[in-house]
Amino acid sequence: MWYKDRQDAGQQLAEALDRYKNSNAVVLALPRGGIVLGAEVAKRLKIPLGVVLVRKIGHPQNPEFALGAVAEGLPPVYSGDISDVSQSWLSRAETAARQLNQRRRELYFSKDFPPPEVVNKTVILVDDGIATGLTMEIAIKLVRNQHAKSVVVAVPLAAADSIADLKKLADEVIVLNNPEEFLGSVGAHYSQFNQVEDEEVKEILHKVNGARKTG
Repeated sequence: MWYKDRQDAGQQLAEALDRYKNSNAVVLALPRGGIVLGAEVAKRLKIPLGVVLVRKIGHPQNPEFALGAVAEGLPPVYSGDISDVSQSWLSRAETAARQLNQRRRELYFSKDFPPPEVVNKTVILVDDGIATGLTMEIAIKLVRNQHAKSVVVAVPLAAADSIADLKKLADEVIVLNNPEEFLGSVGAHYSQFNQVEDEEVKEILHKVNGARKTG
């Protein structure tokens, strides 16, 4: 185990990002676990917190294994050979993932609480860890498409192969721990790795950004 919980990992990650304090940057967390770390980073750096709406497509025989990922306005990304998966199943899974992203947008944000602006900003993408890297890959592509000035990937742990791929897409990739020691799953590195619910994501977003406006 490397981390007590996501808050512990987020606090350590925030220290590694101190040079972005009070800068023209924004933290975008990957839902849902990334929001806890993103909150710690945003609070320390005194910059806005948002969520990048991406969703993995799990393998039909192993839903925890990411076969692909989707994001609004972009074609899906898939890993390796997907010839053993039927096109009709993929189509249904992609549609379901896009619908979930839309529901989350409607839950997390509103006219009075819009997502933070990313145009011409440094976007710091935060998650609780990276295994296949597919959701982070499409998150990078999404914020590039939204005209971010630069993209920083920041995570406490990641698989070595995924880091190599992401370095080709992001301006900077920050990983706290030795990728060669990755245990095969993100949760294996946490003593506590509880599910984060959508309502908790909404609550954290409002709390962190509300404190910035009144602080």
